[in-house]
Amino acid sequence: MAQRVCIIGGGVIGLATAYALVRDGFEVTVVEARDSLGSETSFANGGQLSYRYVAPLADAGVPLQAIGWMLRGDSPLKLRPRFDLAQWRWMASFLGACRHSVNRANAAHLLRLALLSQGTLKSWREDDGLAGFQWRRNGKLVTFRQNSSFEHARHGLADPQQQQVLSAAECAQLEPALMDAPFVGAIYTPDEEVGDCHGFCQQLAARLQASGRCEFRLGQAVTGIRHGHGSVNAIELGEHLLPVEQLVIAAGHRSPLLALPGLQLPLYPLKGYSLTVPIGVGHRVPDVSITDYDRKIVYARIGEQLRVAAMVDIVGFDPALDPKRLALIKRQAQDTFPNAGAYDQAVEWAGMRPATPSGVPLLGATAYRNLWLNLGHGALGFTLACGSGRLLSELIAERPPSIDLQGFNHRAA
Repeated sequence: MAQRVCIIGGGVIGLATAYALVRDGFEVTVVEARDSLGSETSFANGGQLSYRYVAPLADAGVPLQAIGWMLRGDSPLKLRPRFDLAQWRWMASFLGACRHSVNRANAAHLLRLALLSQGTLKSWREDDGLAGFQWRRNGKLVTFRQNSSFEHARHGLADPQQQQVLSAAECAQLEPALMDAPFVGAIYTPDEEVGDCHGFCQQLAARLQASGRCEFRLGQAVTGIRHGHGSVNAIELGEHLLPVEQLVIAAGHRSPLLALPGLQLPLYPLKGYSLTVPIGVGHRVPDVSITDYDRKIVYARIGEQLRVAAMVDIVGFDPALDPKRLALIKRQAQDTFPNAGAYDQAVEWAGMRPATPSGVPLLGATAYRNLWLNLGHGALGFTLACGSGRLLSELIAERPPSIDLQGFNHRAA
């Protein structure tokens, strides 16, 4: 009889893990506090599957840059200090990771996982026929408004064999929507992708349901984890106990609430915002994904909608929409692409991205022999989900992992 794995969390990370496990012959139970799947941080994220742009936020120079940002009214970063020990611990660890050497090492770990994720999604699409989530290989342009940032980027390409340096004229030739945009140049990666993360979650859920090997428990919040003798044995769903054989925590920024003795989960939510802008006849929208480097805004065409996403707000566990932040994104988007969609009909959203200080997710085994982590992907959840799920399935099945797990092993004692 196949072993059953319980997964706490029904976002893109939990569902991709469930899909990988079912493919490998496991029985799975997914427990989700909400009444629907993929409806929180996975719902309206940036939409870019950005496999080669995975450098962590923490880097040398970022603290000084952040101070400058916070003095501006149009800053992409907002910090609201709180009487919250978890926030201060996270920020202290983040500052400790702001070194070039640490950034390079962590970027290498993330790139390894990202390329595995790209290959895994390719397999699921081609071998399993997984579709229906507006996937396209449309390429990506990282565009620059300042010559200084452009020069720095062109001399530090993450993958010189796959990336091209383009002038402003070459950008406009490649993407006509950039004809009048205020960019001095860009880095182009042809094989980057785009998709609807929420649609992807729904497609995974439908496949899992059809497999007959996955049970969903929706609207059931996990209130505790029972453990003893070095393993976990049940999860608490209010007054009800659900026995577990293997347990994966993939509950995003809420995961620290489930921490066990000796298990440290250094996660903090980095709040981001998005606009989903309808595209109609006559609109001039970029088909290639765009990252406006200097303003820290990403643009992705998802079907007949333009997804505009931005901001890093370190403001605690507050998912509320901030009208001023959303107004800033809309104003800057209209300034850059004035005719890209019906901005007055844009759907507004905010999500709490679960981030580690280093930017590297918590992935793999713990000191509890049947407890596993798949957490802390920050803004890269959609990008890294398939590879992360595949690795978890390989580890639980006691098979050699597809990539070196150096940097991801956060086993706690």
